Amino acid sequence: MSVKADPCSQPSLMHPDQAIPLLLEQVSPVSDTEVVTLPHALGRVLAEDLASCIDLPPFDNSSMDGYAFRFADLNSQTEHTTLTLIGSSFAGHGFEGEITPNSCVRIMTGAPVPAGYDTVQMQEETQAQGNQIQINHPKAKGANVRCRGEELLQGTKVLKAGIEIKAAELGVLATIGVSQVRVYRQLKVAFFSTGDELRPVGSDLAPGQIYDSNRYSIQGLLSRANVEWLDLGVVADDPEAIRHAFRHAASQADMVLTSGGVSVGEADFTKQILDEEGKITFWKLAIKPGKPFAMGRIGKAVFCGLPGNPVSSMVTFYKLVWPILNKMQGLTPKAPLMLSATLTTPVRKQPGRVEYQRGILSRNAQGELEVAITGSQGSGMLTSMSLANCFVLLEQFQGDSPAGTKVTVEPFNSVLC
Repeated sequence: MSVKADPCSQPSLMHPDQAIPLLLEQVSPVSDTEVVTLPHALGRVLAEDLASCIDLPPFDNSSMDGYAFRFADLNSQTEHTTLTLIGSSFAGHGFEGEITPNSCVRIMTGAPVPAGYDTVQMQEETQAQGNQIQINHPKAKGANVRCRGEELLQGTKVLKAGIEIKAAELGVLATIGVSQVRVYRQLKVAFFSTGDELRPVGSDLAPGQIYDSNRYSIQGLLSRANVEWLDLGVVADDPEAIRHAFRHAASQADMVLTSGGVSVGEADFTKQILDEEGKITFWKLAIKPGKPFAMGRIGKAVFCGLPGNPVSSMVTFYKLVWPILNKMQGLTPKAPLMLSATLTTPVRKQPGRVEYQRGILSRNAQGELEVAITGSQGSGMLTSMSLANCFVLLEQFQGDSPAGTKVTVEPFNSVLC
């Protein structure tokens, strides 16, 4: 049986994998930087390499609660040795006395190992009778001791420019005593929706009208992207209104992002106004949902035009706009995680465009990855995004796939999770 081609596909449409590098060539990272304190650094992009100004750990310390001693004092002819307790070492309050032969000190996790001692035995492997401590021999000298500089030596590069500062990086910076860091300034993104049919959430709907959901989805996506955003609302399908909105947005932002108006309908004026006010370099890709995607410039701002259908808008943001924002922020690019999983539900697809169907990825009783399609994959069904935790990637010219087929899945990252 022959398989019909996607009626929206065209031989001239570009594969998204080919388009993304070309899209990225058109943008440059911001060059402006600022210094922020650690509490304000979360989610920002580091603008310079950072080296440690101290050894880490800064002193030999214990990784266990127990007793510290000299390994050489252990009796090599027996399995345990009794040592004399001469003091204690606590975190922040180390032992300050002089060590003596065949002695030990009580030590807590993180406490300094007294100079001259080289080994710690955990408390569970000792027995105490007064100040006489029986040590069950550890396997080797240096057991349970975290040595000075074993994680980082002073001058070692800790973090590289171009990384996003997350919780772990904040902890690393605090550990080496860094109180403020130089980061790239945040991008500013202005966005609006176009369409006479769109009404604000909470208002009454007249026949033929719908609520404007895309702006809320875009706002959430931009918030996850750690940019400053400016919501310019809904702009009517009127050339002069759209022209004014473009000029206003471009004067305030690094990127202008629109939803709707990039199709081929008689009332879709975005492309017309951009041809007059700016420049479009991309229009339409072989992607489903989301074929009517546009990119260009308006003034000094980058322009990205998303489709009006809610799912198409989110998919094209995730697959196309997100990499552009990452580069503009100065982030080092990372390839998305791709996994192989077995379909538990059949998939319908017409050849012609790369499809990102919404799926639910899980493990079966055998620990194997499997994925189920969320249901109907219509580009207006936003609940399919809410139910999903991954995209099921279907290549451009493949057709239907029965249950049991191995497919490639892309788990959602922090932008959509």
